Amino acid sequence: MGAARSARSRPARSGSARSVRRRGAPPRAGAGAVLAAGALLAAGACGVADAGESSVARKDSLVVGVNSDQPGVGQRVGGGHQGFDIDVAKEVARRLGVPPENLTFKQVGYATRDSMLRSGKVDLVVASYSITPERKTRVTFAGPYYVAHQDILVPASDTSVKDVHDLKGKRLCKVPGSVSFPRVHDEKGVAALPVEAGGYAACVAEMSAGRMDAVSTDDLILAGLAAQAAKDGRGRPPRFVNAPFSDEPYGIGIRKGDLDGCEAVNKAITEMYQGSTMRDLLAKWFGDTTLKVTTTVPQFEGCD
Repeated sequence: MGAARSARSRPARSGSARSVRRRGAPPRAGAGAVLAAGALLAAGACGVADAGESSVARKDSLVVGVNSDQPGVGQRVGGGHQGFDIDVAKEVARRLGVPPENLTFKQVGYATRDSMLRSGKVDLVVASYSITPERKTRVTFAGPYYVAHQDILVPASDTSVKDVHDLKGKRLCKVPGSVSFPRVHDEKGVAALPVEAGGYAACVAEMSAGRMDAVSTDDLILAGLAAQAAKDGRGRPPRFVNAPFSDEPYGIGIRKGDLDGCEAVNKAITEMYQGSTMRDLLAKWFGDTTLKVTTTVPQFEGCD
């Protein structure tokens, strides 16, 4: 998505193979073989970025996939988007040389982040997108730009949940495409009971209505949801357990194979930590919560 900033011509790849036409062979046969081979290569490269002009490092405009239902992180408000991830995306785009008027946000879901990148519907995804080995088979990740930690929200009246192991037998929200429920059930071996919802704002609403017992996901998301619930003033806000049990490195998703773009985004993230930008953004969105944020630059995963 977005027009290329400069069309860079790349030299033809040299090699030892020679084009030889047998005596008497039709002159178009070689051209046909080349076309066929090119078609096969194009088909095999589906979902993989070209390292040249299609790189996000060389675009004049960008479409960024973001969440729309996470207060403080990524939320649609009126006709626009706001939150920590939104501001991170704006800063990265600015440092890549993309003017604000050429930056477009598009809503993505937990289950559609990978596919929208691979199909080219978005150029980047900045949407509380945890880097995992399985996701790295489909997406190139820059960053992480922040390392969150999975934690728990429960109703204010529930004092029984002290840590993740206390979720055994509890009705726990499960959002398709999110790794949070599997972290509890599969990795920690806690036999929580899954109750599906379309997103974590919906999870908190369901918990407030008494249809589930707990919500567990990244602490940035939970802190924003708890703060929003307190602002809404409808009953007592949920209790933030504050018992983290995993690291969730938030990466910026880039189309697979765009290593130039990945390195450029990593440079932008590093600059944001070297100055006061990242510290200011974390204070802006989470300074009024009980969450203890980290302002040191995370260890990058490496572009691959």
